[in-house]
Amino acid sequence: MVATTPTPPRTFQVYDVTLRDGSQQEGMQLSINDKLRIASYLDDFGVGFIEGGWPGSNPKDSEFFRRATSGELPLRNAELVAFGMTRRVGVKAADDPLIGALRDSGAAVATLVAKSHVGHVREALRTTLEENLEMLRDSVTHLRSEGMRVFIDAEHFFDGYRLDRAYALEVVRTAAEAGAEAVVLCDTNGGMLPSWMGEIVSAAVGVGAPIGIHCHNDSGCAVANTLAAVDAGAVHVQGCVNGYGERTGNADIISIVANLELKYGWPVLPEGNLAEATRTAQAIAEITNVPAGPRRAYIGTSAFAHKAGLHASAIKVDPNLYQHVDPARVGNDMRMLVSDMAGRANIQIKGEQLGFDLSDRTVAAAVTDRVKEKELQGYTYDAADASFELLLRQELDQLPEVFTVSHWTTTSLANGDTDPVSEAVVKLVALGHTQYFVGEGNGPVNALDMALRRCLIPVYPTMAGYELQDYRVRILDGSSGTEASVRVLIDTTNGERTWTTVGVGTNVIEASWEALCDAYRYGLIHLLENRVESAESGRPGDDGGRPVPGPDDRGDLARAGGSVDSVR
Repeated sequence: MVATTPTPPRTFQVYDVTLRDGSQQEGMQLSINDKLRIASYLDDFGVGFIEGGWPGSNPKDSEFFRRATSGELPLRNAELVAFGMTRRVGVKAADDPLIGALRDSGAAVATLVAKSHVGHVREALRTTLEENLEMLRDSVTHLRSEGMRVFIDAEHFFDGYRLDRAYALEVVRTAAEAGAEAVVLCDTNGGMLPSWMGEIVSAAVGVGAPIGIHCHNDSGCAVANTLAAVDAGAVHVQGCVNGYGERTGNADIISIVANLELKYGWPVLPEGNLAEATRTAQAIAEITNVPAGPRRAYIGTSAFAHKAGLHASAIKVDPNLYQHVDPARVGNDMRMLVSDMAGRANIQIKGEQLGFDLSDRTVAAAVTDRVKEKELQGYTYDAADASFELLLRQELDQLPEVFTVSHWTTTSLANGDTDPVSEAVVKLVALGHTQYFVGEGNGPVNALDMALRRCLIPVYPTMAGYELQDYRVRILDGSSGTEASVRVLIDTTNGERTWTTVGVGTNVIEASWEALCDAYRYGLIHLLENRVESAESGRPGDDGGRPVPGPDDRGDLARAGGSVDSVR
């Protein structure tokens, strides 16, 4: 049977809750400036609603709304939403200070959380079922009379429906009759499964109100549950970028909209905006300091990465044979990984991506054999693209020697209870200059890094802008104790791009030194290539004011043992 997708509704709403629900993730702390920046990215991406927080509940959220509505957050696509709750027991909505904070927030839209589970009404609110409905009715009616649009989040709706179906549906009916624009069914505990959603959502749709869906991911089904609710008639979806949220997170809003646009064929974002999905997710991850995760659907760095040789052979014929969508449609890229599982096709595709011609089957086979030999020793190239490029250049005899190390040593000295001090000595030759420097650090690897930088920066001033971002060590054969081989991965950045190199050995300092040298070697090779390209195009130089164009750029490459054509 051929699967069919539902007909798109006349209106459909995409509602992001990253700034409130998402920020409840363990370890996430967002400043007001962070929230303003994230909201700007969300608006650019094209969501219809941005839930900014709960004004009146804490000073930060109140100040966020003050700044956002006073001109610091101009919105082109989205409406800013203030979140709150229905009025308190025994207080009129017009007199409730938290309702007043919503009214005074400057936002045109309010979302109120309301109890739809009889147990929560009686035990958490400590009131009657009738009073809970009146609290809901009074709150919606009051805010609507003040000119605000209102959504209702029916908290614990699914668990409440199972306990008392009639009352849960009465909450939906009361909210709709009071003027709520949509009633959002919340799987607050995140325990639903997709096959359970249809009956319950359909029953809520049958009340006659526009229905929304808000899912948590405790069962690992938040996105699937959201789509099942859409299949059953929901016309409003809520979620967080990168699946942020408390416990196991909320439904990932980017996965939701990507599925709706690419699988259902529904235009739920402004035309062309889905191609900004990866950039948006990564930019917000940088602000939150919580990585998106490499295996996250659609936008992860591994989402379109291929390792198996069988896959690569097919992809050379047609990329769609092993990809469910074109990665460019969500702003991502296909990546070909290199490992001991790789076949010749992997190597050829990866080489082409790096700008090298590996159409010669003999050459490609030799490189493939070399990769498998190195991976047998413990190297990993699917996680270290820069080291793979250096290996490839070496096999093709296209590796400029930007520096040659004569020798290096490192020592650590501890005196009594004082912290040990590490010292390293490095002697090398770079572009004909012999360099010999000492470096000190808080460990032998740090000391080697300091000494190596002191040797290279006088010759390559731009290297002063290179920074080591991450340093990871893994023991490869734990049964060998202190004689075990180790793998070291180092991430390096020049401020514009980041690359990873790998070193392996039984000596952790030796493995670190290999990864460290390759990190700077890779960066310097690309620096020299960029100089030549700048010279040929007439662009200004990028090395400490060094004039470009000029014959010295080609000379640098020649002295490094490479030719202009061979390394491009």
